[in-house]
Amino acid sequence: MRTVEQILTLMGGASAAAAHCGVGTEAIRKWRQARAIPPRHWPAVLAATGLTLEDLPRSSLPHDADPLPPSSPEPSMTPAPTTAEDTVPEGATACLVLGNGRVIWGRGFGAAGKKVGEVCFNTGMTGYQETLTDPSYAGQIITFTFPHIGNVGANAEDVEATTAAARGLVVKADITEPSNYRATRDLDDWLKSHGIPGISGVDTRALTVLIRDAGAPNGVICHAPDGQFDLAALRAEAAGWPGLEGMDLAKDVSCRQSYKWDEALWSWGQGYSRQTAPKHKVVAIDYGAKRNILRCLADAGCEVTVVPATATAEEILRHGPDGVFLSNGPGDPAATGEYAVPAIRGVLEAGKPVFGICLGHQLLALALGAKTYKLDRGHRGANQPVKDLATGRVEITSQNHGFAVDDKSLPEGVSVTHVSLFDGSNEGIACPAKNAFSVQYHPEASPGPSDSHHLFHRFTDMMAKAG
Repeated sequence: MRTVEQILTLMGGASAAAAHCGVGTEAIRKWRQARAIPPRHWPAVLAATGLTLEDLPRSSLPHDADPLPPSSPEPSMTPAPTTAEDTVPEGATACLVLGNGRVIWGRGFGAAGKKVGEVCFNTGMTGYQETLTDPSYAGQIITFTFPHIGNVGANAEDVEATTAAARGLVVKADITEPSNYRATRDLDDWLKSHGIPGISGVDTRALTVLIRDAGAPNGVICHAPDGQFDLAALRAEAAGWPGLEGMDLAKDVSCRQSYKWDEALWSWGQGYSRQTAPKHKVVAIDYGAKRNILRCLADAGCEVTVVPATATAEEILRHGPDGVFLSNGPGDPAATGEYAVPAIRGVLEAGKPVFGICLGHQLLALALGAKTYKLDRGHRGANQPVKDLATGRVEITSQNHGFAVDDKSLPEGVSVTHVSLFDGSNEGIACPAKNAFSVQYHPEASPGPSDSHHLFHRFTDMMAKAG
């Protein structure tokens, strides 16, 4: 087996290797850092060097893990053959079965049972409880790249919805006893109460590499305290799950009837405050709204009325809003757009200022005539750099999305306002003629940075000018 450095020398150096593989030199730096070459680049490397597959350092991923079948030169999701993975390791009480048949063993915690979903990863270093209760994670099994999950326990305040949305979680280290003065229960107990299974003892770095290179796979997480697993059934369920593309999940997590919201932001020693003197009336359409977004609207001086995702334009406008907010949420925007887009167009035609976040951003784009598409791996974490094209300012943002707006499909009169500095994908649009704007990221940032809180005041300023 050759080292990455030896292979780069055979290819004529880092720049030549980048050219051969169609990547930038930053990707080559990551090869060196990981001491491995991602599987999708193996064909180009083999063609350029004349080496064989056995020469490539694929087993030099973090902790010597090889997350893909050695016989597969491409990170495809074709079914893997029955292997030694089918033998349950001693002490294993949980497994994660991927759509290609691979089995990852570990120790179970949280609720016993199984859940199927899309396996993604989140890079946030704080806020695991907020992440697990974010409705945008409906239909997903979350791999946490940060190793200390569970160390601050759980409490009744740090939730973004009454019902936890995530279908499971994957972590490296075992859940520990909580060590935080705000903790009222440990994470394991909290997960059991919400019916969420977890698996620990997993090489999360290797799993993240797999998702990064091959895209987010379908998977089944199964916690069996007795160590008994029906792998054939789990493989069939993982392979048969249709995936998030084309799936409308907003209806599943939205409220069922309208309600008022006046809770504002949390402060040290005081808890959550209340908005008692609002200046603007806002209708928030709940496609899976996080509570902290509603708190930010209230804190910015808004009287907030929350309506279900399926509310029509007539039902929305009946509340007499000064502006309409389109919330975050899970699933494919094109599927949710079947009923959401007509309502949003009705609001725009009525001349009401509109502000959208995450799924709301994508739905606004669809209502304006643009298109969306599914990202290979999505953006999930609290360290996502975004550039504001008007000011040149870079904001560090919190994000959770697997779909994006297609810049090329934006009609005349709709401009790109923000872009991701990770992959150049769209992060914001504006349509001045319609008094509408939206961003792909989460300015309420719970958890995460607060660089983008100013967007809520941009919305209130827009409502004030609209009169």
